[in-house]
Amino acid sequence: MPTLCKPSVSVPEYVLTMEETLEFAGRVHLGKPQLPLALRLIQNTGVLKRHIVQPIEETLRHPGLEERNRIYEVESKKRCPAVIEEALANAGITARDVDMIIYVSCTGFLMPSLTAWLINNMGFRSDTRQLPIAQLGCAAGSAAINRAHDFCVAYPERNVLIVSCELCSLCYQPDDDGVGSLLSDGLFGDAVAAAVVRGSGGTGMMLQRNASHLIPNSEKWISYAVRATGFHFQLDRRVPGTMEPLAPVLRELAAEHGWDIGNLDFYIIHAGGPRILDDLSKFLDVAPTAFRHSRATLSEYGNIASAVVLDALRRLFDEDTTMPGGTGVIAGFGPGITAEMAVGSWVVDAPRSMDRTRRDASVSHFEQDFHWRQRGGSHGRPGRPVRSGPAADHKGAGSHLQGHRG
Repeated sequence: MPTLCKPSVSVPEYVLTMEETLEFAGRVHLGKPQLPLALRLIQNTGVLKRHIVQPIEETLRHPGLEERNRIYEVESKKRCPAVIEEALANAGITARDVDMIIYVSCTGFLMPSLTAWLINNMGFRSDTRQLPIAQLGCAAGSAAINRAHDFCVAYPERNVLIVSCELCSLCYQPDDDGVGSLLSDGLFGDAVAAAVVRGSGGTGMMLQRNASHLIPNSEKWISYAVRATGFHFQLDRRVPGTMEPLAPVLRELAAEHGWDIGNLDFYIIHAGGPRILDDLSKFLDVAPTAFRHSRATLSEYGNIASAVVLDALRRLFDEDTTMPGGTGVIAGFGPGITAEMAVGSWVVDAPRSMDRTRRDASVSHFEQDFHWRQRGGSHGRPGRPVRSGPAADHKGAGSHLQGHRG
């Protein structure tokens, strides 16, 4: 079954402490009627520090959407490659072993997606599938894990690279004075994360079942207002209460797999804020310490959007206390209101490179394609192995589909 391997995570060099956040918020938004409430809410987030891609003085200025998006492109291309290389090494594979790249980000816009640039510049095969996810916000990290799981179930032995690049500070809007906007100014941080889902082999969380859930009629609770100045974050006051309707959904997912959601060995939960973690702990009847990895991410990095679940998972790896066979859940929450959830077991298997024959064959056929194109492509395309397809991969896929949902 597919295995989610150890993520790699990197945060920018500029650090913003809680004290500095309160100081700049009080200074920049002085006189705003909602400021006193917002400052109290920021103090209650538990975010001790965050990392941002620019010095705070530059972050507070708004140079316009065009310039901010240019910065996003420059910074994403600068910061993603090293994180990706480490994630590939963690999984024991190379760029040419990757069959799909899922790139998630809600803080900048590029077309073509950064996936095209990565393929062209990092040695990925030209037939690597691309799946950008831009509009699931904080739920996108878990959604990427689930879509990688789906792909590896459909096409066994394949590998998927997940990349999350969230530069939330580039969405700061100095003229917004709503409570939700002011709170977000003290909550979100910047980070880049990556992880590999291996179709076979690897150490980490063996993905066994996944599910999605949308709270009806809640699409306006977390949203962007897209204006001339860029993305304006909008947060409804009902959002902190969303764990009450979502907890039964998580409980049902575990029960369908024969597990008790309140008695698992590890929990990787999106840290949207302390209220989210506190409520989910209560409704699932789970000790608050069970969410320690998510709380650590929130405290040290802030809410890093889709990268939260990957960083919390990295901390679980670093803790190194999970035993083979340990059961766990990953859950992310975001706009919609959308929940993306997965359950699985811990497996330990020294990472190994993909079969050399397959990799060499891939290179050989790439070279044939190259020479065919050089000749003008007029004498028939050289034969190539079909890397994936329902017919080609149907044999043996049944065992992977067992217990799979969504």
